[in-house]
Amino acid sequence: MQISTRFTMAAHVLVAVGHFEGQRATSTFLAKSVNANPVVIRRLMGQLKEAGLIAVEMGLGGATLARPADEITLLDIYRAVESTEEHLFHFHEDPNPACPVGRNIHAVLDDELDAAQRALEDRLAQTTLADLLAHTGALVEQQEEA
Repeated sequence: MQISTRFTMAAHVLVAVGHFEGQRATSTFLAKSVNANPVVIRRLMGQLKEAGLIAVEMGLGGATLARPADEITLLDIYRAVESTEEHLFHFHEDPNPACPVGRNIHAVLDDELDAAQRALEDRLAQTTLADLLAHTGALVEQQEEA
């Protein structure tokens, strides 16, 4: 499975919720930031809420972070919106067992692909939402000074 846009959209939503803290981060407001349909954003918000990353007040209340930003990692976000049962790399079905490559390709590639998946997850675990918020704040400040 390839990583879908759900992951980057969910990260975008959480950065916006954190950046606009104190303002009503409704699905409509967040959808304008992401430039996506509010229905898609509501679905993502449901997954983020289920994962314990946001709290959602129905109606005009909007979303707030459910945990401190320095306790939410990109890995948390990834796992909230992407299927953890499938890997980044999905092996093609039924390699030909009569072919010497086909019958051995799993033995050749499986460990490498698992290592790549672990490397991705290890890297995502190193970046927090607080890191993203700090970077966003610095960029906004630079743009306002220009």
